[in-house]
Amino acid sequence: MGSLFRSETMCLAQLFLQSGTAYECLSALGEKGLVQFRDLNQNVSSFQRKFVGEVKRCEELERILVYLVQEINRADIPLPEGEASPPAPPLKQVLEMQEQLQKLEVELREVTKNKEKLRKNLLELIEYTHMLRVTKTFVKRNVEFEPTYEEFPSLESDSLLDYSCMQRLGAKLGFVSGLINQGKVEAFEKMLWRVCKGYTIVSYAELDESLEDPETGEVIKWYVFLISFWGEQIGHKVKKICDCYHCHVYPYPNTAEERREIQEGLNTRIQDLYTVLHKTEDYLRQVLCKAAESVYSRVIQVKKMKAIYHMLNMCSFDVTNKCLIAEVWCPEADLQDLRRALEEGSVRLPSSPLPGTEERLMELINSEKKRK
Repeated sequence: MGSLFRSETMCLAQLFLQSGTAYECLSALGEKGLVQFRDLNQNVSSFQRKFVGEVKRCEELERILVYLVQEINRADIPLPEGEASPPAPPLKQVLEMQEQLQKLEVELREVTKNKEKLRKNLLELIEYTHMLRVTKTFVKRNVEFEPTYEEFPSLESDSLLDYSCMQRLGAKLGFVSGLINQGKVEAFEKMLWRVCKGYTIVSYAELDESLEDPETGEVIKWYVFLISFWGEQIGHKVKKICDCYHCHVYPYPNTAEERREIQEGLNTRIQDLYTVLHKTEDYLRQVLCKAAESVYSRVIQVKKMKAIYHMLNMCSFDVTNKCLIAEVWCPEADLQDLRRALEEGSVRLPSSPLPGTEERLMELINSEKKRK
């Protein structure tokens, strides 16, 4: 009964693998899970080993696959699991798979970039339409209010926002309009008052609906503002303050006719952008659905391929650099399975036998029994 609590009888084996069949042989061994490799290059840095380039290539493929999975999950596309544990890809298919993944990544990044650009332009146009609609009420309110001044009798019948009136006063009237975050309105108004010395007229109005920020994608409340100022120097200060508070500034129309033309053009452009954006999203979803069909299997294949090259980096080369030498621990009861796995790997990629070896499979260098 004591033998039931003891480990398997182990032996240390040395494998002689041809350079051309080493990958396939280790792939077959990995599927069986029979051996544990010893590192014969402990004194060699990880960056100086033979297959470090192949390991980096696997890491690059892993990066691409992580990006694909993120985009697929973002689009709420289910990931089919496919085959539970596909084997590592043959060497002749690795380059083809790498080219396909790189091409797919470039296409996805380009389509996603175009989609984000279209979406940003659409949000900016929507903001512009809201700004025109709200500032139109400002102008009406200002036109109805016609204050008079005794020192300027000619102003009795003119609005403060009338350009001809301001020219008579010797000043140049300008406007800056846009949208600002609700939380920055109070500080923005104080800064304008302090910097511009009161030479500005600021009008505010809160939008009825929350809009998505074109830069961050966050849905927040916005205030529409219209700033009237006198003089170019004040205008430069106003624009710098708007930039400082990350305001979304849009051109302000000078006349009602110009406002109407801009509004019509914006409506047309918004409809066109909606159409193009929907087509872009449909195409992007088609590409992601096609990628989702095989991404699960490829993730497993790349992980196995990377593990194979890690094991190859533990092997040492003979003096002729034509074969790799590996040392493994294996249960004695599984030695025949080990031989068959190596034979299967050699059959996948036939090559000429190693000189001085009959089966080019393995040689036992230490059959000493060891109990874990």
